[in-house]
Amino acid sequence: MRVAVDATPLTLTSGGLARYTSELVLALTTQFPEDEYYLVSDQMGGRDLGALERKWWLWGLQREMHRRHAEIFHGTNFEVPYLPTRPSVMSLHDLSPWMDRAWRHAAGRVRSRTPLLIKLGIATMIVTDSQAVRKQAIEHFRVHPDRVAAVPLAASARFRPTCRAREATHIRPYFLYVGALEPRKNLPLLVEAWRPVRDRHNIDLVLAGRSREDFPVLAHEPGLRILGETQDEDLPALYSQALAFVYPSLYEGFGLPILEAMQCGACVITSTDPAIGEVIGDAGPRLDPRNARAWTEAMLQCAAGGDWLARGRESSLARASQFSWERVARATREIYIEAQRRFHV
Repeated sequence: MRVAVDATPLTLTSGGLARYTSELVLALTTQFPEDEYYLVSDQMGGRDLGALERKWWLWGLQREMHRRHAEIFHGTNFEVPYLPTRPSVMSLHDLSPWMDRAWRHAAGRVRSRTPLLIKLGIATMIVTDSQAVRKQAIEHFRVHPDRVAAVPLAASARFRPTCRAREATHIRPYFLYVGALEPRKNLPLLVEAWRPVRDRHNIDLVLAGRSREDFPVLAHEPGLRILGETQDEDLPALYSQALAFVYPSLYEGFGLPILEAMQCGACVITSTDPAIGEVIGDAGPRLDPRNARAWTEAMLQCAAGGDWLARGRESSLARASQFSWERVARATREIYIEAQRRFHV
């Protein structure tokens, strides 16, 4: 099988899309060495063609796939070629562009283009990261359930428990959030909920991630550390040494940082979002993301220490062991085969 994979997410310097694309292709090439996987994009090498994007999806990508004799295309981020000359698979990571415009301020093209690619059948198969998003996609786009498959993601093998941060004895205890700083992550509530914990226990709150331009600036205050975009090699230590990982997101397609944190043995406190529930299972408390008091109480319980922390870490590691990129690769390749079957019927 020869598969062309959209590599545009790899031009991002961090985030779940880049991790998804790189880890998926690595797992596919490892699991199926008899196949050929090609990374293709109109932005490879740092080029951004802007106004020529439409020509890429109409003609440029077709020429590139013909040159490589690719049999199928996998659009890793809401897109497939406009002309259905070959079977295609579209990754639909979440439906945030259609839920709240404040969540995806720069998603105009996705908002208008992706529904047509789905409803006109140009995307042969659709793959989501969770059953929650699969159900949502079927209902929102009115597509047959057989065209939509859910494949849970996994965390990179680099995420594992480490004691490196303990070498610096001056590091204060902290709660940790990792992810983009954007409206739907609900961080103002997290800061509000954390303040009473800081005042009582002198515990910091660390926010690590790229700040999107539509995210309101958080005022500087004691104990609040905003690290900004953080290199992947620094994250395992941050996760491992956090008192707990806190993730109050209003909506997720999966919640990859939660799984990364659990794989590093971190206790996790997160929201009641359905997709997040598929990731964390019963490995940690899930709270109403609009109830600041509930979050304060959970963090106070965590700050008190004791058996709660030990049980939380054990539960995180046990839950994380159920996910792997090998399973993702096998399930994704089955979707490629199904897309080929459907296209040729």
